[in-house]
Amino acid sequence: MNTYSTLKHVTRPLSGGGLVLVLETGATIPPEAEAMLQALYSRDPRSVLEHLAIVAEKGPEKFMASYYVGYGHKSIGDCGTTTVFIEGVSMLVAKAIQDWALYSGQEVSTRYVDFTSQPFIDPVASEESSKIQEDLRAFYLSAKQPLCEDLKRRFPMQEGEKESVYEKAINARAFDILRGYLPAGASTSLAWHTNLRQAADHIAELRHHPLAEVQHVADMLEDALKEAFPGSFGHKRYDGTEQYNRWIMGERYYFNPETFPDFEMKDNGLNRILLREYSELFQKRPPKTELPKFLSECGTLQFSFLLDYGSFRDLQRHRAVTQRMPLLTMRHGFEKDWYIGELPESLRGTAEKLLGEIKRRVEMLTADEASRQYYIPMGYLVPCRITGGLPAVVYLAELRSGSTVHPTLQRRAQQMAQSLREVLGECEAPIYAHAETGRFDVRRGEQDIVKKAE
Repeated sequence: MNTYSTLKHVTRPLSGGGLVLVLETGATIPPEAEAMLQALYSRDPRSVLEHLAIVAEKGPEKFMASYYVGYGHKSIGDCGTTTVFIEGVSMLVAKAIQDWALYSGQEVSTRYVDFTSQPFIDPVASEESSKIQEDLRAFYLSAKQPLCEDLKRRFPMQEGEKESVYEKAINARAFDILRGYLPAGASTSLAWHTNLRQAADHIAELRHHPLAEVQHVADMLEDALKEAFPGSFGHKRYDGTEQYNRWIMGERYYFNPETFPDFEMKDNGLNRILLREYSELFQKRPPKTELPKFLSECGTLQFSFLLDYGSFRDLQRHRAVTQRMPLLTMRHGFEKDWYIGELPESLRGTAEKLLGEIKRRVEMLTADEASRQYYIPMGYLVPCRITGGLPAVVYLAELRSGSTVHPTLQRRAQQMAQSLREVLGECEAPIYAHAETGRFDVRRGEQDIVKKAE
């Protein structure tokens, strides 16, 4: 029998049919006890070997009962980690969970996975709301084959390229285009690897999120984690803190300006004296090498631009910079150059007509802008504002300027790189950003996770 099948993972069902699972690895010393072993150094000078002997004698549960709850310091939770799996939730839930500076994990990729059969999360739950989502799915389905054929015509396989890799690259390119027509209510799955303190702190915000689906997931997360780690969850709640978090999440969480620049950089946070002092560190940096983190003391840069929600999901993975969570609306228009311009000419009129109808129907569906997000295609533009120190923004601009990056995000990264060249011109600092934009790259077909042949 498979040893892993005997492990008792802590699970909670979600109302939409998904689940939350706290992974039980079968560790001899579980995360809470491991955290306490580290924390004891602050109060007990004895060797960890003596503490391990106590764990062996009493067992980790009794060991924890002796110390952890009574100590009550958040830093202990930093020393124990766990992995949570969340399945069958909307893209909006995934973004809310990932909206955390110390998030680590993975999510289903719309750039590599066919979303033909993925369920949709439909909070309005009316005949019309379901039809809006299914009409978008119908276009996604009907467009894939003619799009792939058109891509093969435009980008024929070159000599020396493996057919299997080429086919994967063609499919990836098709998904890059068609994901713009998926509603944000499309379901996804994600993993979250976190320490116990960060999980508790983030859930304290998520339970007041504007979306009921996020609140529900937060409750199930807390309930499952409390069962798995009783000494680390179930903290006392303070009315003032709860009211403050409720106000922030309800009134200030979403970034939703009426107007927004197409692209803009502000560098008024830079210290020019320090830039000159550190100029040699910029100049001597070779390609594919990160700047030292202490260069953040040179100040911050802020970039504001419009980007489709699908590519915002990729951008959000850069957690070394601060990003606001945009509200997905139709106010700023659809990314037509890519999501319509890259379609075969025979499909463009159909796509434009569909988008016009969807816009009208979504606006009539509900007055609640937060709930509308579930029905809006991810090719719509959202306002992105990111703020970060020099090492973080240089890393982002260089990494996301490459040919395997989604073209709409790649274009913004290249604009960021050009702005950085101007800012750092007096330092003669090289910015190693790629210059090509939107070209077909067969290497996309190699970026896969496949089972080795046995």
